[in-house]
Amino acid sequence: MRLSPQLTVDGTAVHLPVSNRVAPLLDELAILYADRPGDIGALLNRHASTVLALDHAVVSEDSTDYGRAMCAAEADATREALLDEIDAAAHVDAVLSPDDAITLGTRLTRLAAHIRHRTNRTPHA
Repeated sequence: MRLSPQLTVDGTAVHLPVSNRVAPLLDELAILYADRPGDIGALLNRHASTVLALDHAVVSEDSTDYGRAMCAAEADATREALLDEIDAAAHVDAVLSPDDAITLGTRLTRLAAHIRHRTNRTPHA
């Protein structure tokens, strides 16, 4: 699947759309949940609780670095458990050949330069 960067409508940023890559995950997760609501629901509930615990640990003044690290590890583990259930997850991450990476980098650079050129203009005196 190809990544196609483009300017935002207002022309002030570069948009790298990935929603078309995420859609198959959501679709498959919905189907899995419909087929196995108990199992998938339990995984989703557990993941939600670990994500909320991590969010709390990140903003809590009482949290230690060790506590934050443990919460992050638990959230990673439950996320991985969910992703292991979804076959499409293996195809979501973009893996680019060297040529494709150079092309993407060049396109991003061109778009960013276009924005910078338009927004950094100084009026002539």
